[in-house]
Amino acid sequence: AGLRVLQEGGNAFDAAIAAAACLPVVEPTSNGLGSDAFALIWSKGQLYGLNSSGVSPMAISLAKMKELGHEKMPQRGWDPVMVPGAPAAWAAINQRFGRLPLSKVVEPAAWYAENGYAVSPTVSHFWKKGVNLFSKLEGEQFKPWMEYFTINGKAPAPGQIFRCPDMAKTLRSIGKTNAESYYRGELMEKIVAFSKKTGGWLAEDDFANWNPEWVTPISTEYKGYTVS
Repeated sequence: AGLRVLQEGGNAFDAAIAAAACLPVVEPTSNGLGSDAFALIWSKGQLYGLNSSGVSPMAISLAKMKELGHEKMPQRGWDPVMVPGAPAAWAAINQRFGRLPLSKVVEPAAWYAENGYAVSPTVSHFWKKGVNLFSKLEGEQFKPWMEYFTINGKAPAPGQIFRCPDMAKTLRSIGKTNAESYYRGELMEKIVAFSKKTGGWLAEDDFANWNPEWVTPISTEYKGYTVS
């Protein structure tokens, strides 16, 4: 994916985004469109930092978690879910440092989602663990995972072709709108609607009021050198 973007005239930043956008498609066991993102970027003699970690929904609080009987934050369900940061990070890096439009940069990922790819043995191994976990969880919020990330209720076997056309549509929407649809448009509306339907905390303002933050990376001086 990164090589294809470079061949189409993109630069290293575009290629990095293209590769990152592919990971939720070809390695969903470790990556997702609901992920956070952080970046250290060196460009023209300067180091930039990007903090694209999401925030908790405004409707949630420590007190409410304790009222629900939680001693610590649960790992599954809506309670630990924050506003995702990865799509916004792609857009921010692309707009500041990229050469190609984001729609072209995420197209290789969308192509893999639409046309399919052969699942690797390692990914298949962890995918099976995911299916074993989510198939036992109760609640409406877990049913779409089984629908979209299984083949007839099973994890893809090594070498089996996996396709997810709806993820392709999502990626193209992110690319076409520079991720605006994800935070202030159609994708946000779908996420929030599903959250409200299934007992989640996310609301429209949680997305609309959040943006990634450009920061100065930490550094220190060591024997005449600046180490960042």
